[in-house]
Amino acid sequence: MAKTHRYAPEVTWTGNTGTGTSGYAAFSRDVEIASAGKPTILGSADPAFRGDPARWNPEDMLVSSLSVCHMLWFLHLAAMAKVIVTDYVDSPEGFMEESKPGDALFTSVVLHPKVTTSAPVDVALMAKLHHDAHEKCFIGRSVNFPVTVEPVS
Repeated sequence: MAKTHRYAPEVTWTGNTGTGTSGYAAFSRDVEIASAGKPTILGSADPAFRGDPARWNPEDMLVSSLSVCHMLWFLHLAAMAKVIVTDYVDSPEGFMEESKPGDALFTSVVLHPKVTTSAPVDVALMAKLHHDAHEKCFIGRSVNFPVTVEPVS
């Protein structure tokens, strides 16, 4: 039987600078993303779209979500395979193409995980763990652009 998981954060626009959306430049793109029992995330648009560079933007969060999803599956699979991971760092890259102002879409995301283990691990096993993590990542399977994994040695 299928099980449905529900995610329902609250997103609140906090960028009314006094005149609402009276003009394109009259308001801030600032938002607060909240969910019960979790710290609030301060978000905004990408600076290219009049956002605050000090706040998370949806594009950063999408790329980060893909990276974290892969990492969590990898760590799970490594534990099941008795591979002891002692450090995991990823420097993912997301690529979004803007065909004309205001009309953009992600074309790809590349994950660059660097995994440290307590003992040497066969290269083929590490590749399999990344492959399997990639296949299981819910978020990666939900997007309509390629997500690739290029492990860093």
